[in-house]
Parts: sequence; C-alpha cells; structure tokens
Amino acid sequence: MVGDLLVTSRPLAEYRAMFALTDDDLRRSMLDCAGGAASFTAEVRGLGGQATACDPSYATGADALAELTARETRRGNDYVRAHADEYVWTHFTDPDDHLAQRADAGRRFVADYTAHRERYVHGWLPELPFADNAFELVLCSHLLFSYADRLPFEFHRAAIAELSRVAERQVRIFPLLAMGLQRYERLGELRAALATAGIGTEIRSVDYEFQRGADAMLVCRPIGC
Repeated sequence: MVGDLLVTSRPLAEYRAMFALTDDDLRRSMLDCAGGAASFTAEVRGLGGQATACDPSYATGADALAELTARETRRGNDYVRAHADEYVWTHFTDPDDHLAQRADAGRRFVADYTAHRERYVHGWLPELPFADNAFELVLCSHLLFSYADRLPFEFHRAAIAELSRVAERQVRIFPLLAMGLQRYERLGELRAALATAGIGTEIRSVDYEFQRGADAMLVCRPIGC
C-alpha cells in the first residue's frame, strides 16, 4: 500500500481527462475537494474560470506546503515505480514522465497558493465550510474509493452527501478503484443509500486510464434533475 493518504499534484489536463470536463464545464463555478497539491484551480483561474480548492492541508503556510508537496510527489512516484505493472503507460510515457508532470503541477500549485490563498480553503469531509449549492460542479479526485481500506462506508456516504449539498448541478468522483487495483465492493450498497437520500448516481466511462481498470467516474445529482 502507498501508506498515509497522499497529497497529489495533478494538472488541468489530467483533470479534464479524468472527469470528462468540457469547455462549458470549465466556465462553471467549480470546487476541487480534496484539492491536495493539484494545479487545477491555478490553471482554471488563469483561463478566467471560477475554481476553488478545499483540503485539510491548507491550514499551513506556503513554505511548509511547498516542502510537503515535493515530498509527497516523490512518495507517489516511488509507489508508481515499485508497482509499474499496475499502471497503463499512455497518459504518462514512463515513471520519469509521471514525476516530471506531477512536479510541474506541484510547482504551479505552490506559486498560486502563495499568491492567492483565498482560492484555497481549509476544510475536510464530511463537513465543508460552504453554503448549499455554492458551486455548479464539484470534483473529488483520488480520495473516495481510493482509500477504502481506511475510510469506512459511512464516511463515503456522508462525504458524497456533503459534496452533493454544496453542488448545484453535479458531483463527479474519480476513480472507482482503490490503490492496489482493489474494487470497492460496497458500491451498489452505497448507491442505494444515496438514492434513499435523494441523490441519483451514474457510472460513466471516461477516456482516461492510469491505474489499470480505473476508467470510470461516479456522477451524482439530485434525483429528478
């Protein structure tokens, strides 16, 4: 296993592929939760969009977060190198390219975090510091399902309910596969519980696969919308 929850650095291009984001999507108000050290918010804002990131790591200063980002980028890459057969090498050509892309995204993140702290909100699921329907589109990358061995069923249910509370239109969650290529065995049960709470779900394939078999996202929206 990779160990503690990883603070990852992913660029906008990877987000677009993971979440099948269109140009219209990028014009919506968006929340990235948990944002980690991704450059998504920085890049979307640079294009004139409205993106906000939320993560528990944002309570720290820029220098400490820069150190954390660099350390976690290397830790994630070490895992990829040691388990290269678990990955499909199309989005990244090899582990060196993976490290280069993630390091570049991390640097962009740190620069934007330093200059625009207001874009980065300290918070953690399942209780977010935002009003109902605060964002049109909410994205959740590599948290839910990815750490199913340590985040229990009730956390998943409550977290998705909270993400849905702050999303006016839609929540997208990627991937549906845990680290080590383990499938989340209670996905059907989780979707049924969400439906009871008025949240409809759909599994949608995406044109992205890095972890083998991780090529789909869960789309959540209020039932009837």
